[in-house]
Amino acid sequence: MRFLFKTDYDQDIRLAKHGGHVFWYSLLGVALLAAPWLLSEYLLEQLVLVCIYAVAGLGLMLLSGFTGLISLGHAAFLGVGAYTEAVLVGMGWPFPLAMSAAVVLSAATGVVVGLPALRVRGIYLAIATLALGVIVEEVLTRWEDVTGGSAGLMVKSPTLFGAAVPQPVGFYYLCLGILVVATLAVLNLLRSPTGRAFVAVRDSEISSQSMGIHLAKAKTLSFALSAALTGLAGALYAHKLRFLSPEQFTVLQSVELLMMIFIGGLGSVHGVFLGALFLITLPQGIAVAKDWLPPAIGGAAGLQSTVFGLIIVGFVLFEPLGLYGRWVKIRLYLQTFPFYRKGTFRREKTFQKTERQR
Repeated sequence: MRFLFKTDYDQDIRLAKHGGHVFWYSLLGVALLAAPWLLSEYLLEQLVLVCIYAVAGLGLMLLSGFTGLISLGHAAFLGVGAYTEAVLVGMGWPFPLAMSAAVVLSAATGVVVGLPALRVRGIYLAIATLALGVIVEEVLTRWEDVTGGSAGLMVKSPTLFGAAVPQPVGFYYLCLGILVVATLAVLNLLRSPTGRAFVAVRDSEISSQSMGIHLAKAKTLSFALSAALTGLAGALYAHKLRFLSPEQFTVLQSVELLMMIFIGGLGSVHGVFLGALFLITLPQGIAVAKDWLPPAIGGAAGLQSTVFGLIIVGFVLFEPLGLYGRWVKIRLYLQTFPFYRKGTFRREKTFQKTERQR
C-alpha cells in the first residue's frame, strides 16, 4: 500500500500525485500515439469516436458531476456546435476559426439556458433542459435555408494551413490533441477557486452561499463552460460524420451522454473516459452477441435500447459509483488485503436538515 507524506501545498495540487501516475499515464500516452500503427482502420475510427465523446463527456461531467445540475438536453449543444462548424466551413472559414465560433455560440446557448434555469432545480431543471433539446432539434429541422432541414447537410473535410487533414490518422491526432488540452483545462479548472465553487454548489447550495459563493454566477458559468466543451465535441463530430441531420441530435443522444458519465462514474474525470469507451464498445459487443442469441431475441427491434436500460438499472442498484468507483474499490482491496473493511464505501446521509425539508 502506498502512503504519501506531503510537505508543501504544491504536492497537494500537483496533477501527478506520485511516480506511479507519471509512469502509467506516460505509458498510456505512448500507446495512444502509436495507435495508428497498432490498430486497424476500423478500430482507429472507433477510437476517434471515443475521443469525441470524451470531450462531450467532460462538458457534461463539469455540469452534472461537479456542479450537480442535471441536463437532459446536452445533445442540443452538440448539435449547435456541429451545425455551426459545418455551415462556417462550407462558407470558406478556416477550420480553427470555425471551431472557435462553434465553441462561442454553444457557450452563448448555455448562458441562455443557464439564466432561466437558476429558478428551478432537480427534476424541473431536467424538464427545462429537455425542452431545450426539443426546441433546438425543431429549429435544425425547420431552418432549411441554413441547416438543410430533414434533407441534411454535407460537411467539408477540415483543413489546417491550407492542407486537408488526412483521414483517419491525421484526424485522430487532431481529436486526441484537443482531448488532451480539454482534459488538462478541466483538471486545472477544478483546482481553481471556480472549480471548488462548483463542487461546493453541488454538495450544498446553502452552505456554499454562506461561504460567499455567488450561486447564480457559479451555475451560469458552469452551464456556459459545459456547453462550450460539448460544442467543441460537436465541431469534431460534424467532421467525423461528414453528414448532419437533425435526427442525430435527439433526446436519445442526450440520454446516452448522461448515461455515459453515470456509468463511468459521476464526479470523476477518469469516469468520462471509461464511460466513453463503454458507450462506443457496447453496441459493437451487442452486434457480435446477436449471432449467438436465438433469432427471436437477436433480431428483435429495440434490443440495444433494452440492454442499455438494463445496464443503467444494474448500475443504479449495484454500483452507483460507476466503473471508476468499482476500480477504486478493487484497488483499495488489493492494497489493504487482508485488512480490507467491508463497509468502507458505505454511503451515509450527510445532507443538512434544512435541505432535507425541501
